[in-house]
Amino acid sequence: MPRVAAIDCGTNSIRLLVADVTIREDGSQWLVDVHREMRVNRLGQGVDATHRIASESLARTKEALLAYGEMLRRTSTTTVRLCATSATRDAENRDEFFTMVREILGVDAEVITGEEEARLSFAGAVADLDPDEGPAVVADVGGGSTELVAGTWDAVAAEVAAAYSANVGCVRLTEKVLHDDPPSAAQVAEAEAFTRETLAPAFEAVDLADIQTWVAVAGTATTIAAVAMGLRSYAPEKIHLARLGLDEVRETCLRLESMPRSERAALGPMHPGRVDVIGGGSIVVRVLAEELAERAGVTELVVSEHDILDGIARECARASRAQ
Repeated sequence: MPRVAAIDCGTNSIRLLVADVTIREDGSQWLVDVHREMRVNRLGQGVDATHRIASESLARTKEALLAYGEMLRRTSTTTVRLCATSATRDAENRDEFFTMVREILGVDAEVITGEEEARLSFAGAVADLDPDEGPAVVADVGGGSTELVAGTWDAVAAEVAAAYSANVGCVRLTEKVLHDDPPSAAQVAEAEAFTRETLAPAFEAVDLADIQTWVAVAGTATTIAAVAMGLRSYAPEKIHLARLGLDEVRETCLRLESMPRSERAALGPMHPGRVDVIGGGSIVVRVLAEELAERAGVTELVVSEHDILDGIARECARASRAQ
């Protein structure tokens, strides 16, 4: 039973999963969480405008990495994989980030493509679904990008049919358009139009004709689900595999988009690091809901707490076993 660690460093947050992995005779894997943690580091703050990672973002990331390194030591974890996504792909000073990761964790950060990010997210997201619910489409709304990936799952392996990474996410959209508190109707309309335009190639690249199930992963979607469910605090065990009708999704997104910052911050399930960007994320999720209802006929959203972290951990275990 290998113990592995997966670290996902995105545009808005950096997350750690330490897990024990049981590999069965049929090749399927069972992950048992040892430790799961998320910190908001805003690595992508201002990257769109300056093409550089801000010094304060690097400082927040360093603090998180030091804490994660200590957790790896405490849990006796030696197999580690860190995947970095949108912000580091776009930054001129990304070598500062790479050097910091190597010095603190002793491993090299991998800057994965949007397509690889989508594949790993899909593998992690669908592992707890009944294979008969496929084909599925998984949407990963991040800080700087949104991945859309369609495929199937046979309880052993995920097979990806198509994937696309679009440059729209909660941080990128907020910084680009949503400047008022709360955003004006004109700003929301502009953000929605930009989102539809940016996602249009994804819907052309990813065939939705046979899709039965829509799964959404990552913090924007899970927070929207928690608010829709009326949770007083963030409860992963209640959120994982929760099912929401698309009318409920749309209503919750519109409510979050129109709230002033003070009201968003007062919501029990809201992480402080998501307060400023949840409105932008809600617009992306709402557009996805409307487009998927029209294009694929889906009627509900399945929210998964398992995503790219779980996909990275599974591949980490396979690589460890092969050595």
